[in-house]
Amino acid sequence: MNFRISAWAIRNPIPIIVLFLLLTIMGIRSFQALPINADPNISFPAVNITISQTGASPDELENSVTRRVEDAVAGMAGVRHITSSITEGTSTTSVEFRLETDTDRAVNDVRNAITQIRGDLPQNIDNPIVERMDTEGAALGYYAVQSPNMNQTELAWFIDDAVSRELLAVNGVQQVKRLGGEKREIRVALQSTKLNALEITAEQVSQQLAQTNANVPAGRVEWFNQEQSVRVIGSQINLDDLANLPIALSDNRKVKLSELATITDSHAEMRSRTRLNGREVLGFQVFRSKGSSDTVVESGIQQALKKLIETYPDIHLTEVHNSVDTTRENYDVAISTLLEGAALTVLVVWLFLRNWRATLVAAIALPLSILPAFWIMKLLGYTLNSISLLAITLVIGILVDDAIVEIENIETHMQQGKRPFQAALDASDAIGLAVVAITASIVAVFLPVSFIDGMTGQYFGQFGTTVAAAVLSSLVVARLAIPLLAAYLLKPHISEHHTAQHVGRLKKSYLSLLAKALQFRKTTLLMGGGLLLMSAMIIPQLPTGFVPKGDTGMSQIDITLPPSSPLAQTDDMLQQLDRIIREFNEVDLVFTTAGSSEINKGEVLIKLKPYKERSVSQKEFEDKLRDELVKFADIRTNFRNEMAGRDVSILLTGNDPVKLDQTAAKLKKQMQEIKSIENVQINAPLVKPELQVKLRKNEAAQAGISSQAVGNLLQIATLGTTDGNAARFNLPDRQIPIRVTLSENERNQPEVLQHLRVASSNGGTVILNTIADIQFGAGSASLERFDRERRIAVEADLAVGQTIGTALSQINELPIMQNLPDGVRVPSAGDAEYMDEMFSQFGFAMATGVAMVLLVLILLFKDFLQPFTILTALPLSIGGAALGLLLYGAALDMSSVIGILMLMGIVTKNSILLVDFVIEKRQQGVERTTALIQSGAERVRPIIMTTIAMVAGMIPAVFAGGASAAFRAPMAIAVICGLTASTLLSLVFVPVVYSLMDDMRNYLAPKLAKLTSVTEEDRVV
Repeated sequence: MNFRISAWAIRNPIPIIVLFLLLTIMGIRSFQALPINADPNISFPAVNITISQTGASPDELENSVTRRVEDAVAGMAGVRHITSSITEGTSTTSVEFRLETDTDRAVNDVRNAITQIRGDLPQNIDNPIVERMDTEGAALGYYAVQSPNMNQTELAWFIDDAVSRELLAVNGVQQVKRLGGEKREIRVALQSTKLNALEITAEQVSQQLAQTNANVPAGRVEWFNQEQSVRVIGSQINLDDLANLPIALSDNRKVKLSELATITDSHAEMRSRTRLNGREVLGFQVFRSKGSSDTVVESGIQQALKKLIETYPDIHLTEVHNSVDTTRENYDVAISTLLEGAALTVLVVWLFLRNWRATLVAAIALPLSILPAFWIMKLLGYTLNSISLLAITLVIGILVDDAIVEIENIETHMQQGKRPFQAALDASDAIGLAVVAITASIVAVFLPVSFIDGMTGQYFGQFGTTVAAAVLSSLVVARLAIPLLAAYLLKPHISEHHTAQHVGRLKKSYLSLLAKALQFRKTTLLMGGGLLLMSAMIIPQLPTGFVPKGDTGMSQIDITLPPSSPLAQTDDMLQQLDRIIREFNEVDLVFTTAGSSEINKGEVLIKLKPYKERSVSQKEFEDKLRDELVKFADIRTNFRNEMAGRDVSILLTGNDPVKLDQTAAKLKKQMQEIKSIENVQINAPLVKPELQVKLRKNEAAQAGISSQAVGNLLQIATLGTTDGNAARFNLPDRQIPIRVTLSENERNQPEVLQHLRVASSNGGTVILNTIADIQFGAGSASLERFDRERRIAVEADLAVGQTIGTALSQINELPIMQNLPDGVRVPSAGDAEYMDEMFSQFGFAMATGVAMVLLVLILLFKDFLQPFTILTALPLSIGGAALGLLLYGAALDMSSVIGILMLMGIVTKNSILLVDFVIEKRQQGVERTTALIQSGAERVRPIIMTTIAMVAGMIPAVFAGGASAAFRAPMAIAVICGLTASTLLSLVFVPVVYSLMDDMRNYLAPKLAKLTSVTEEDRVV
């Protein structure tokens, strides 16, 4: 089965040396070129549709815009979910497509769908923006900007201009988002008394200003045989000229703009404010584009910022948080874990063989196996991330497995008196089938993993392919390099005592136990069944989860005040929280943003001290801080997880808002009784007070006043306009919008608004209160929709030591969840959806992997029954893995699932070594029981060696710290405990199952032979 490839390699060393030199060089170059990222490039084809209508309420936008957009895209192929968020003046709809959907085509299809319904949407909306989600993950970094020589407006322009220009030139930077501050504006504050006295409306002033204060292209002429463009110059060059601009009145008189308004060079109304440790600053976030390297992009960012600081020495830049530090820390931990695992593996080889030359051969096998895997990763476009690095870290013990089997067998042949060259030839041929079968079993498990779907598949894919590539590389090394190195590096045994078989006490005890097990096979099987039953009882005791929460060193809190809260109130609340948070010893700095999305919302970013400088984990710190936050009864707070959401989020959807509110209230009350969660809150649309202007239909119609005219007037009076139709003030480097409104004092007084004049279609103006009434009312501050229905989320944080799976199972058992009202649904979304997907895909991967292993073993051993003997190791390992996870306190989540999947690929190794040797002995005429005893005696050392080597290679992953420790450790625990249990049990149970399978063969063979003979006789007849 080995095609004597090892013998060829031993006799032809030069091609083999050249091959591995090339693979090593390519591997090193690929390793240096691989991007370093936090996680695999997980991309969901998603398209955002943003439509703005200044001043429109969420309730109005829902019916006039959002529902129509959702209906237009719902029937498109591949749509998975449609999520809409509606705030005052803005409707944002996100369309998530299935993974197999081409994103560029999805963007074009969505754009075409929106174009087709453009005529059904309100005419005064801004042009719909359809764009793909290009940024990947959270911001790479948060930065604060201060300067003693610049005010907030100048700093805002500095970020928008100089900082953005410099950073967007860095390859891989997708977006720079400013936090805090407002752009510069020319403010024209109209005086209502003068407007009313002169019978001119605020809208008329704004329109005249936009029409007269503009440079207008006016064609071209030929002058003295030269073509010249014609341009009408109307834009003012300074504030004095703007103040003197004449405004036409209805009676053909004119007044200067300064007689109607106060004109100032100022900034837009403050809608956001940022602070660093309580001191007001401006900030910005930097996002990277898809497919780029975290570390490379961050390095470019640092160089660009350094250049900015050198160019602008009065600017003080503070790095608030840099997520790449965590990525780099994980990378360093993974590499050190890899090296430690390799050192421990080599140490195990030396402790067993006590031969430095044989140990050197095993040590050389490790880099020769790992480096080609990096080349394969580079070819496939992978990155060095938490998943692929874990694959390399955990596979380190497996890579030396084949080498140990080869070296140990060569050592055994040398103990028989053979010289290294001959021993290498004979031993490599004898063990070839077992080595190929071990590798093929591992590859058969992991290659199907690379093709599973969904988010889980994007996580598993790189892991499976990386492991398969590394293991295949180790097979090539084992079949080519190891026999060659052994033949030329090892020395023959000189002393006689090496040829004597030394049988230790443990080995004697094992052989005695094996003989008893073969003698009492039924009892042995009953004991095995009991162990399997115990394993089945342990598994349900494990909590279930999705992704273990890591320690990134950064906590983020979202703060929501009542909808009517002004920015100053939000900022005051954040300052109070800032002072409380900075009292914790674990905190390094606090960065707050008031008005993160709306002025009543804020965000707190807490940078913790380095992992080694604090005594509590991030989760423990958040639990302590939560006890302080609950003291604030008038705000809503929640911690974000790695997916930028709450730990637990139960969506309720339906078209009846009243039923949704009632159901959410009942669910919240019942969820508060569950101990695995805390801080239960309802994320529902809040009511916001508003001024409602109602036209008196008859009077308005008689006066020639429409709702649109009143709306335009009040919008300009209270908010102004800076859209494409607004006036602009030209500066050498940019244009500044001119915002025309009432003065801040007047626009906040309803009695002033109701005395404003409205332009009539009949000519002239009409006082507003003669045709309309102004009263107080209420409307939704924002609305959320999911899959074309209203949605409300009941959210909570996980208690210490709890998992999402445990919490969801307890929530699903609540009475309200068992008896939902008609018209109210609980769709699968978020972590719950991904967790269900993970376990279903894991089941598929397990079934496919076992089937593939079985087929591979049948082909290699040319037998249908004995491959089932080899698979006996699989159920024997699950109990050990489950027990290890239970004792460690880990959950059955993505981390442990990957570990169990990895376990499936490697536990068949012991069975293969045993069964292969038994088959070889029986072909030589040895009686079955004797062959089984001899197989145990001969194979126990390489089995124990390889198991200890694998365990040793994975031990550093259990104890290594860093942000990924919570993900790394459960995976290693599952493999270590499962492999240990499988090794100890398979040494006894596999020979027993082999004997039973052999009895079955002896029973079935005559019957099958009789059927075969009858068939042949029928053919003759």
